Amino acid sequence: MRGRFTDQSGLFSYIAPDKRVPANHPLRKVRELVRDVLSDLNRSLGRLYPNEGRPSIPPERLLSALLLQVCIRSERQLMEQLDYNLLYRWFVGLSPDDPVWDPTTFTKNRERLQNGDVFTKFMTKLLNHSQVKSLLSDEHFSVDGTLIEAWTSKSFRPKDGSGNDDDGANFHGQKRKNDTHASTSDPDSRLYRKAAGCEAKLCYMGHATMENRHGLAVAGRVTHANGIAERRASETMLKARRKAAGCRITAGEDKAYDTADHVANLRAINVTPHVTQNQAVTKTGKNRNSAIDERTARHPGYGMSQSRRAMVECIFGWGKQHGTMRKTKHRGIARVAADFLLNLIAYNLIRIPKLLAV
Repeated sequence: MRGRFTDQSGLFSYIAPDKRVPANHPLRKVRELVRDVLSDLNRSLGRLYPNEGRPSIPPERLLSALLLQVCIRSERQLMEQLDYNLLYRWFVGLSPDDPVWDPTTFTKNRERLQNGDVFTKFMTKLLNHSQVKSLLSDEHFSVDGTLIEAWTSKSFRPKDGSGNDDDGANFHGQKRKNDTHASTSDPDSRLYRKAAGCEAKLCYMGHATMENRHGLAVAGRVTHANGIAERRASETMLKARRKAAGCRITAGEDKAYDTADHVANLRAINVTPHVTQNQAVTKTGKNRNSAIDERTARHPGYGMSQSRRAMVECIFGWGKQHGTMRKTKHRGIARVAADFLLNLIAYNLIRIPKLLAV
């Protein structure tokens, strides 16, 4: 018999949002990990808020929503999704009747977490989780960097204020350098060209450290884009990893890191540099001398590091395809760094449940 059609007959629903999410849905394990980490951060989050005044957005919901925003373009689109998407409401912790937040209020509250280094603490707690720690290697790592296009206009004006009549559209025949020019909308961005023949863009440089066992990101930094930023950031991050490990560690890197000073700096901090040998032919027709000799390259561990090093590209590939690494929506190096770290956390949260299920 044909069923009777009644358009939106039910006024009330007595089914909890948790019951509507399939038992094998991938967000279930992600939500469980996020809740465990947030419970460990409870005291740190409490110190960011005064004891009096109007209640703000709970930081637990705010952080959960920020993780969702990695795959959503803007705060306004995130609020729109939270308004009608029961799956997202369940993940964040909103009941079906709770109102969503104003996008401007959401942005202001995010600044509080950013200034309190909550994202860095979240990353540390996640990696020290009882189920996650056993997945990580504490001796073998890889480091690489990527360009993040800045969210800025094309106005790249002289720092001394000259040329104000030029709208920045026609600069044929002019020499523009970071020493003499700066962006008017995002002064922290730098003009950088990835390779010869490529277009120079205003951008930042993001750096990630990956452990070699399962390819999870364990550290991240954002710096100004310049020729030495990758090597200096690598030395800073690896020094912290070596100190945490308490023993000598290895670091796989591509040929852009093959310089004598960088290799010497790594060895000085008790890090074995498994850097790809750069023996390319120079403009004069001679082969370039690599800073990595057979003392390092002859060991089997060198080849293993080189094969595992390529996995770091998966982190950047996911961040640029699904996340916000390709072109940031923020201005200022602090905000870009916070967003970059959120991308690394989101990548880990997607990978960890799959690794635990094996």
